[in-house]
Order: sequence, then C-alpha cells, then structure tokens
Amino acid sequence: MSANLLFDFTVDKKAKMVYITREFDAELSLVWDAFTKQELLDQWLAPKPWTCKTKYMDFKVGGKRFYAMVSPEGEERWAIQEYTSITPKTNFKMYNAFADAAENRELPGSEWDHTFSEQNGTTKVSITIYNESLERLERILDGFTQGMKMSLSNLENLLARLSQK
Repeated sequence: MSANLLFDFTVDKKAKMVYITREFDAELSLVWDAFTKQELLDQWLAPKPWTCKTKYMDFKVGGKRFYAMVSPEGEERWAIQEYTSITPKTNFKMYNAFADAAENRELPGSEWDHTFSEQNGTTKVSITIYNESLERLERILDGFTQGMKMSLSNLENLLARLSQK
C-alpha cells in the first residue's frame, strides 16, 4: 500500500458502529465495480486462504447477494446482503446477516453504508457499519477487523492488476 493512501478503521462500541475509510490508487468506476460486481467481489472479499463464492447476486434496490466464505477444508460460512439504497458510483446501502446454506438468517444483522469519491485518480471508500446488537459487534470484532484488513489488501492488489498501475 502506498504510504500516502489513507486507511482508517475505528470502532465505537457505545454506538455499535464500525467506521472504515480506505483510499485506493484506482479510478472510481473500477473501485465501484469491485464492490458491486459478483465476478470481482469473489476475487477479493475473502481473507486468504479462504475463498468467496456467490450463489446469486442481484445488485438493485431490493435485490440480494447470497454468498459463502469457504475455508481451505471446504467449510462454508454463508451470508445474505439485501440492497436497500443505490446511487450509482456514489453510494449504496445494504443489510447484512449471516445465514445457513438454506438462506435462513442468523439475526441480529448489520447495516452497511458505502460512500465512494474520487480525487486526482485516488478513490476513497467510506464504510459505516451499524450492528443491531453490541453482542454481535463484540463477537465478530477480532476476526472481522483482521479479515477486513486482509480483504481490503486483496482489493488493492486486484485493482492494481486491473488498472495496470
């Protein structure tokens, strides 16, 4: 990661919020696609050595993505994302919940708000995550923090390959 690119990860337990801000040396349209297109998401979302497989994805308001993180041993951890708001290339919001392979949600879930902006060829992604319960936030925090940092590093590598920088 370039030393001058911003990466901030803040947790506010009292508000049950996680704030992530990350800059990428890539054009906005490419970063947007990496967050909203199944074939790109599956390449970076899972922290290695895990992989990501999407069963289906319909990126529209009211649409859903059903996917699994798959361990090297074949263990699957499923999640459902439901898109609640989309402003192309600027913002999208979704509700996220863990699930079983039959799509039964494990509640409580979390609300994600992604905002995208570009300045001088650098794209900034700000993600705000509201957890419906403090228990959920605390349960996922350690693994989520490490996993998200690894995932965003995977994304940076993918963007570099795709933009040939």
